[in-house]
Formats: sequence, structure tokens, C-alpha cells
Amino acid sequence: MNLSYRKAVKNDADLLIDIYNSSFYDDYIRYGECPAYGRTKEKMELSIINIPKYIIMSSGNPIGVFSIESRGNGQYYLGCLCIIPAYQRMGIGAHAFQYMLSVYSDWILISLVTPADKEQNIKFYTEKCGFHTGAKTMDGNVEVINLYMERFVMDECDKKTS
Repeated sequence: MNLSYRKAVKNDADLLIDIYNSSFYDDYIRYGECPAYGRTKEKMELSIINIPKYIIMSSGNPIGVFSIESRGNGQYYLGCLCIIPAYQRMGIGAHAFQYMLSVYSDWILISLVTPADKEQNIKFYTEKCGFHTGAKTMDGNVEVINLYMERFVMDECDKKTS
């Protein structure tokens, strides 16, 4: 599969809404709410401006999105990694995640949340991407689990002693 990535721009708002709605429709039905589903064009445009989003392309066709927010000092929050249903379970998400790590190579900590009962999401992030599970909390009426991935980085003092 020929995958490529491009950074989303404000004019991509309608496209991103379509990808998000396709990817998160089942969550919206399951939980009665989903922050990624049903966004207005105005909210998506503002989100594109404030939080970098990358469109995942397969042979020139948009099939997914990831968004990552810098929280400073090498800490990032993965707000979304979604693939439209017809392209799921093909290794695209894992490939996109590796691409993301190469773009944000200064990462020290990456965190995210996913519904606590979405076993396939938890399995993907822990087994395919290397995340660890953290605390469960409530987000609206949905129990979510916090996931995180840390990378040890030696400081100058550590380098001199090794």
C-alpha cells in the first residue's frame, strides 16, 4: 500500500469532518456522544489552526487523520488517530504512528485517552505502538483510559557517567 501524509490546512475542514464522521460514527452510536463526531466546519477550521493534523493518504486518496498537540518540553497529546472503516486492520494506523514519531522526533512523552471498553483500541496502542495503560477517568458519560508512552532521554550529566 502506497501511504503518504500531508499536513491539513483550513480548506481541508470538510474533508476532515467526513473522515472523522466515518471513523467515529460507531462510537457516537455506542456512547451517545463522541467529541470527534459531528463537528461543525467552524470548529474544525479552528482545530486545524490550533492543533496540527495530518491527512493519511493511500494512493492519493484520503483515508485517515492524526492530530497531535505539543504540550511543551517534548510532551505531546495524541488527540486523534483514525482510519476510515474500509481501511482499518491493514497496518495503516501503526504506519501512521511511526510517521508521526519521525515528524515529532523530540518526543519524550506521548499521551492519549480512549474509551476504557474499546479493547481493540487499547490492544492497538499497547501492542502495536508501545503505550502503557494509566488511570481510568470519566469524560462525560464515557469511562476513558489514559495511555502513555515515555522515552528515556539522558541529560548531559548522565552522558558523562555512562
